[in-house]
Amino acid sequence: MHVPDGFLDVPTSVATGVAAVAMVGTALRRAERAITETGPALPGLTAAFVFAAQMVNFPVGAGTSGHLLGGALAAALVGPWTATVVITSVLLVQALLFADGGLTALGTNVITMAVVGVVVGYLVARLALRFLPPRARSLVPATALGGLVSVPAAALAFTGLYAIGGTVDIPIGRLATAMVGWHAVIGVGEALITAAVLGAVVATRPDLVHLGRHLQPAGSTVGGPTRVRLGRRGLAIGGAVTLAVASAVSLAASTHPDGLEYIATSLGFAGAASGSPADRSPLANYVVHGLANPWVSGAAAGMVGAVVTVVVGLLLTFLAQRRRGRAARAAE
Repeated sequence: MHVPDGFLDVPTSVATGVAAVAMVGTALRRAERAITETGPALPGLTAAFVFAAQMVNFPVGAGTSGHLLGGALAAALVGPWTATVVITSVLLVQALLFADGGLTALGTNVITMAVVGVVVGYLVARLALRFLPPRARSLVPATALGGLVSVPAAALAFTGLYAIGGTVDIPIGRLATAMVGWHAVIGVGEALITAAVLGAVVATRPDLVHLGRHLQPAGSTVGGPTRVRLGRRGLAIGGAVTLAVASAVSLAASTHPDGLEYIATSLGFAGAASGSPADRSPLANYVVHGLANPWVSGAAAGMVGAVVTVVVGLLLTFLAQRRRGRAARAAE
């Protein structure tokens, strides 16, 4: 789903960049309250886990693969506004350090994954909860459904942008059919991963799930007190799982092209992709250049990426908290 440089023309790329800045700025302002309630640790860890999980491409057949988008999962855990900040953190690290997604296409990727993926995933999950029993365990299928729908929705958003500013003339109907069709299949994998991760959280710390703050499981509020904290034990377990996924599980990832790459090749616009300045990064393509052993190189790159993503996520959440602090002081 990561769009490279060259697929969209310059005016469209500039427009998506401006729109992305505006949307993320709004998310930072609106995320202040949620971050104050949870503290920065949970958003930071969520960003790192999504980064690690996105390294694990899973096969979906016909020589293509998919990976977690993470919008619905992040929105369920930390709320939609904070989730937009979280996914943007992931995309920044991927584009700047790992040459995954173009730099001029960064705005496009933010819109499709950090905005459309998050908003659609969250709204579908909220809607699904209206038809499910008001219990904590209902959060899992509701969010899984949100994840399932969010992936083809993001693919459709890219199709719309390509219809506006695609650099290669192709039938938009065929592009839409291929993008939505393949990403609907990838969405099944998204739903399964989302259900597994959120199920583990609900089983151990349901109070951390933003989506379920007002549910009443067994006569008590899922959210508990207004302020919830991850805690040292939760941080240690989450950090260990994240590093394991980034450094070990990711090494078993499918090497097949992802859905967008496969479709671009099939429809004849893959050649429009241009190199990114980040191709010169020592971590480009998720390896540490200079390390001869590919297993060690891949594991080290994953661990570095997870740590850097935590740092970027924390910086953005601290920025949101400082904005809230300044606003509070101005109101005094």
